[in-house]
Amino acid sequence: MRVDVVMPQMGESIAEGTIIRWLKNVGDSVERDEPFFEISTDKVDAEIPSPAAGTVVEIRGKAGDTVGVNSVVAVIDTAARAPAQPAEVRGATSGTAPAAAPQAAGPRASRARPAEPPPPPPPATSAASPAGSGAAPGGSRDQGGRFVSPVVRKIAAEHGLDSTLVPGTGAGGRVTKRDILAFVGAGGTRPVGRPADPPAGPPAAMSRQSDAPTFAPDQAVVRVGMTPMRRKIAEHMIESRRTAAHVSSVFEVDMTPLVLLRDRHRQLYLDRHGAKLTYMAFFIKVVCDALRAWPIVNASVEGDEIVYRKELNIGVAVALDWGLLVPVVRGADELSILGLCQRVADLAERARTKRLNPDEVHGGTFTITNPGQFGGLFGLPIINQPQVAILGIGGIQKRAVVINDAIAIRSMMYLSMSYDHRVVDGAVADQFLARVRHALEHFDESLL
Repeated sequence: MRVDVVMPQMGESIAEGTIIRWLKNVGDSVERDEPFFEISTDKVDAEIPSPAAGTVVEIRGKAGDTVGVNSVVAVIDTAARAPAQPAEVRGATSGTAPAAAPQAAGPRASRARPAEPPPPPPPATSAASPAGSGAAPGGSRDQGGRFVSPVVRKIAAEHGLDSTLVPGTGAGGRVTKRDILAFVGAGGTRPVGRPADPPAGPPAAMSRQSDAPTFAPDQAVVRVGMTPMRRKIAEHMIESRRTAAHVSSVFEVDMTPLVLLRDRHRQLYLDRHGAKLTYMAFFIKVVCDALRAWPIVNASVEGDEIVYRKELNIGVAVALDWGLLVPVVRGADELSILGLCQRVADLAERARTKRLNPDEVHGGTFTITNPGQFGGLFGLPIINQPQVAILGIGGIQKRAVVINDAIAIRSMMYLSMSYDHRVVDGAVADQFLARVRHALEHFDESLL
C-alpha cells in the first residue's frame, strides 16, 4: 500500500511551508510517527512525523522548496520494508550527508493512517548490543518502547550506555542524537582516542547563529543563506520599524524585596508543585495589572482606528539556537503565579523542541523580552506588530545605591519599553512603567 506524505496544514492562516531538511532518504525504512522531515512556516518550525511505517519510495521536494499545504511531498510503501542501513552508509550511497538526528517532536500531521497496525517491536537484543538498547538492524525500540535510531544506538554502543537511562525529548520520549550526546557530556565516558560525534545539524551550513563557518585556507568570505525563520524575522522587524514611530523609556527598579520573596518560596514551589518559580511569572502578573490601568498600551492600530483589546495575551520572547519565537500566554491575567510559571515553562520548552502550534505564536497583545538573561543591563527592543509596545527586562545585578542618604547594596534592574508614539504618548508610557516598577518593588506575597 502506498501512502502519500503531504505538507501539513499548520494553522488556518498557513498556506505553505518550506522544507528545511529530510530526515530520511529514498530507500530508507521509516516507522509510523518517526520524524520524517522538518519544515518552517511563517509561524513555527516543526518536525513532521511519518504517517505510516514502511519504505520511502519517493521524495518530491528538496530542502529549501516552499510547498503548498496538502501537496504530496513524499510517498511511503507500507508493503516494502527495506533493511535499514547505518546513517553513514546511507549518506555515502545517496551522495548526501547523513540526515542529522531530529531535535524534538513536531506537531503531528493529521493524516489518514493505513489500515494495518504498525509492525511489532523487534525481538530482544543480542549480547553484542548495548544493554537495554533494544538494538536491531536499522531503527528499533528499546526496552522502554522508545524508538532508537541507528545513530543513537551506535553512540550508545560506543560509550557502553543503556539508552533507557537517557532522558528523551523526541516524539514519545524518543532519544535523539542531541539527547545522548548531552548525556555523555554530562558525565558519560568515551573510548580513548575516539572523539564524540559533532552535534546534529546541516553539514554544509550553520544551523545556529552562534555557529562559526569553516574557512578554507584561501577563503576570505563564507556565504550562508538565511533560514526561512531568519528571513521572516528580518521582514517582520523591518516592517515594524517602517510602520511604528519607535520611542523608548528606561526605568530602574529595586528588585531586592522580590528577590528575597522568591528565595523564600522557590524550594516550596519546586517541592509542592514541581514548578520553578521564575521572575517571568512576576513580570507578567504586574504587567497585566498595569495594562488594565492603561489599556492603550494593550491596543493596536488599524488604519486610522485604535483597536482596544479586552483580552490580555502576553507574548514571551524565547531565544532559540536557530532564531527567535514569541509564544503567547493567552488570558494571562486570569492565571495565578503558579499557573504562569507552568504555562511559560511549557511554551518555552515546546518552542525549543519545535512542538508549538501556530495558534500559540499568534494573537499576542503585548510582548515581554528578556535580554537580561544573558547579562545585558537593558535593551531597546523593536515592537512586535501589530502591537504598540514591548517591555524589555534587564539583568538583576547587585549595585551600590543611595537610600535615605546612605549607601546600600541592592539588587537592581532596568526596565525598558519601546512604544508606538502614534498612539502612546511619553507621559502614558512613563506612568505605565512607574506602575510596573511600584508593583515589582511592593509585590503582594499573598498572590503566591
